[in-house]
Formats: sequence, structure tokens, C-alpha cells
Amino acid sequence: MRVVYLSHPSSTLHEMGRDHPERPDRVRVIADRLLSSGLLDLVESVEAPPATRAQLLRAHTGLHVDEMEARSPVSGYSRVDPDTVMNPKTLLAARHAAGAVVTATELVVSGRFQRAFCNVRPPGHHATREAAMGFCFFNNVVIGIRHALEELGVQRIALCDFDVHHGNGSEDILAGDDRVLMLSTFQSPLYPYCGEQPRGSNIISVPLAPYSNGEALRKAVSGFWLPALERFKPQVIFISAGFDAHRDDEISHLAWTDNDYAWVTRQVVSQADRHAGGRVVSVLEGGYDLLALARSVEQHVRELLEVGAEGLE
Repeated sequence: MRVVYLSHPSSTLHEMGRDHPERPDRVRVIADRLLSSGLLDLVESVEAPPATRAQLLRAHTGLHVDEMEARSPVSGYSRVDPDTVMNPKTLLAARHAAGAVVTATELVVSGRFQRAFCNVRPPGHHATREAAMGFCFFNNVVIGIRHALEELGVQRIALCDFDVHHGNGSEDILAGDDRVLMLSTFQSPLYPYCGEQPRGSNIISVPLAPYSNGEALRKAVSGFWLPALERFKPQVIFISAGFDAHRDDEISHLAWTDNDYAWVTRQVVSQADRHAGGRVVSVLEGGYDLLALARSVEQHVRELLEVGAEGLE
């Protein structure tokens, strides 16, 4: 299985203050876990380049890109919203995070690799066309999707978002674009307090009640995602991979386990194998309990590789 792993050192330089949950250790613990499990030996590692302005503008307005550049501080912090802060390295990290997804998309669509996992931060799925919010500055996954559609000749793309928070930014940009099917599960009510009523016919949202467990996830995916994917027959599947619905993660009130992340990834991979030549681009979003995050990402990458623990013995 040809899988590429993309990251960049700038992901650990962006930080938003002491005790902020979206912290540099998130990418570090993932890299350490994949290394100690032997999974990094099974992938090719690529250092992500920065996204260009033209690539950012496929998802965002010029005003938004200009504002992020203007807000970037020379020292200290610049606050974007109550939870979202820039330090002097944030803009660099955000450009490399978006660039990772663009590069992953090119590598997968070209056939050089079948799947990709982008271990990058800051995350992206809350960033709307015109605004940064919710720890997000640029919408990494949508930038990759638009690159595939507008530069690489892909005609149908599915986005599967299983972060505990609704990807309102992705919906803002993609609603009404019939080239893209966006599938989402999330806790409701919970930040950003929207998503229950889809904004376009190409959006399928399945809100889950607080304290729902993995059985609710299975019903949402089996009842809504899989039939829609069968009808749509995507040529590439992107994943907004959030791991904050884990029962150990205090940022939410869902009760998923490591095995639930393995299961949902397996379903997406199966659909990719059926319709998309196996092509999957996965992008890190949320996940704030470091131990649960590292374990869950390990299960996610195992499924992208289609290897169980026995495959490394």
C-alpha cells in the first residue's frame, strides 16, 4: 500500500499561549506514536511546502488572506477571536499546513501514492471563505479539494468530516458546489452551533446527541454516508480527521473509542476502493487528549495502510 505522510517543522512553532488545547505537542505525539509502532517505516515521509497565494485564493477571499498577513505579529500574540491566536510563526505554519494538503492531493491524484495523511497544524475546517475562527486560519482540506478540481482534472470529490465539531468553514465554502459531496457527523449542540440544517443539497450532516457512543457513529455512517457515497461515486475522498469525539477528550461529550476511529476509516477506505481507485487524502483536524489522539491516529493510519498489528510482526 503506497501511503505518503506529510508534515513540516513549522507545525510545532505555532502556539496560542500556555494551556491552550490546540498545542504543538499534538503533532509531536502523533509522529512519536507512528514511529514507535513501526508505521512510519511503511510510508514515505515528505516535508510539506507552503501553499501559494493562488492556492489559498481557491478557498478564501483576497481580503481574508491579506488580513491574516496583516495580523501576523512580529512578536507576542495577535488575537483573531476569543479562542484563536497568532504568534510570529502562525502564518508560516498555516501556509505549510495548507501546502501539505495541496502536495498530498497532487501525489495521490497523479497515482504516485494511493493515500496520504497530513500531520499538520493549525487545523482548518472552521475557517470560512472570509474569516479565521475555531483554532483555524486557512481551510486546509478545501484548499486541497479545490486544487484537485481546478488544476488536476478531478470531477467528483467526497469530503468525510468526523471531527466532533461541525466543519462550518468547509460547508461555507463548498455548499452548492455539486462537484463535492460533504458528509459530516458532529456533536450537537456544540461549537460552532450550526450544521443541523445543511446549506446545500451537496451537504449531508448527521448531528449526534451529547454522550452518544460509537454505535451512533455506526448508524450515521451506515445510514447516511455510505448510501450517499454509493450514489455519488467520488473519484477521490478527502477526510477531515478530527479525533476529539474520543471519550477521553474533555473538549466534547461524545464517547468514541480508538476502535471507532478504525471502523469509520475502514468504511471510507472501502468506498475509496470501490469508486476512487483507493485514493484518500486525510488531514488532521481536532483531537486534544494527547494519549487518545496518538492511539486513535495510529488506528486511522493502520486502516489507510490496510495493515493490522499482525502486519508489523
